[in-house]
Amino acid sequence: MWMLTNLVAAGTGKEGAGLTVADIFRATSNFSEKNMVREGASCSVYKGKLRDGSQVAVKRARKLNGQYLSAQLSRELETLQKIEHQNLVRFLGFFEQRDETLIVVEYVDNGSLREHLDESRGTGLELAQRLNIAIDVAHAITYLHEYAERSVIHRDIRSSNVLLTGALAAKVAGFGLARVAGDGEEATHVTTQAVGTAGYVDPEYLGTLQLTDKSDVYSFGVLLVELVTGRPPIERRRGLEPRATTKWALQKFRGGDAVVAMDPRVRRSPASVAAVEGMLRLAEQCVAPARQDRPSMRRCNEALWTVRRDFHRRQEPRQDASAGAATGDRSSEWVSR
Repeated sequence: MWMLTNLVAAGTGKEGAGLTVADIFRATSNFSEKNMVREGASCSVYKGKLRDGSQVAVKRARKLNGQYLSAQLSRELETLQKIEHQNLVRFLGFFEQRDETLIVVEYVDNGSLREHLDESRGTGLELAQRLNIAIDVAHAITYLHEYAERSVIHRDIRSSNVLLTGALAAKVAGFGLARVAGDGEEATHVTTQAVGTAGYVDPEYLGTLQLTDKSDVYSFGVLLVELVTGRPPIERRRGLEPRATTKWALQKFRGGDAVVAMDPRVRRSPASVAAVEGMLRLAEQCVAPARQDRPSMRRCNEALWTVRRDFHRRQEPRQDASAGAATGDRSSEWVSR
């Protein structure tokens, strides 16, 4: 028997708007293979269309222990439902039965950032687009940490959890590991079993089991390196030991060779190299070993806005000169007396 946890119907914004598990089965054509977006070892993701035309993504996951939701997790799901930001995939609700769960979220149709960096989707990302994506993700995490009704720690920031719209706006997804910060003395951290994705997990969190918002900052630093290099955090190389991309890229940056760490598909110019250096400088701060040395996500936002502004300013003289050459404009030869 399926149980419902405060499901919000897509497009309505109202709780209990009549959406049922039958609607989900109907929207996905009974979870047919043609609607499957992704298949994993313990869960599969399907797209579906509701009766009002709204598109949703449904994650169908098998439970490991066959237990229903704890009261704490139910409260956290309720909190996630109240979160709404243009750079967050909207969490719409949750069904469960003893051995299975259905998580319903907004559907974003242009694949993940990782797919675009691999070019299994799209035709590649220019540096300006990568900067915009980084700022979108920073906005989303800042909202979770500072502006949600209760502070939320995402706990699984990674490129496959950053979905892109047709206009390449980023939306952060993957709230399966998210935790709501406690009250009182626990408001600064949550003590919990360490989970996350290899290469992105805060080593201090692994050592202390104390989860804080700075754990998300660490993961965001890894994501910045991924945007710069185009490489996954752990690069598996045939016949060689796996390489930690973040460590390698930051070594190049510290040695004055940030350009070597740049994705070879990104056009080189003084403006782009300076922007990459700014992104790697911020990434280095984000992955500092001690959490107190890492910036807040608000500070990351501010730093990236500065990097983007300077990048566009440095590009303008070159673009103006190119435009002048193309039109035969020789006005710069005239001197005003």
